Amino acid sequence: MTTPSATALADLLELLARMLHARGYQHEMFPAQWVALRYFSRARRDLCTASELARFQGMANGPVSRTVRTLLHKGLLTKAKDQPRGKAEILELTTSGRALLRLDPCRELESILSSLGDDARVLLADTLETLIHRLALPSTKTA
Repeated sequence: MTTPSATALADLLELLARMLHARGYQHEMFPAQWVALRYFSRARRDLCTASELARFQGMANGPVSRTVRTLLHKGLLTKAKDQPRGKAEILELTTSGRALLRLDPCRELESILSSLGDDARVLLADTLETLIHRLALPSTKTA
């Protein structure tokens, strides 16, 4: 196999992301909503707040709060019955939210990734982390 160009690799990554997003839309969910459901299913209880989700994603509170409100409205999240005093509201998945997560489009990807050898997964993880960190840096290009 010849070494793929950077453009070819970027195209492949974009195609993969679009495939995952398209599968998520089959369940009337946007990517940000899937990320939120996954976060609330995995995070420690004390970190299950909209503010902590925003911090986890490196985003402003406004857009994340809208996502959380949508998930509350859809009945996929609920406010926990016992709330800490004077702190942000703790959120938790509902039975419907947990059921929907069983249809998470990333589950198929996880299955495929688990079939890769350890060396391939380590290389992929290192590469993806590098891409994420570099994309998170302010762009130095000018228009």
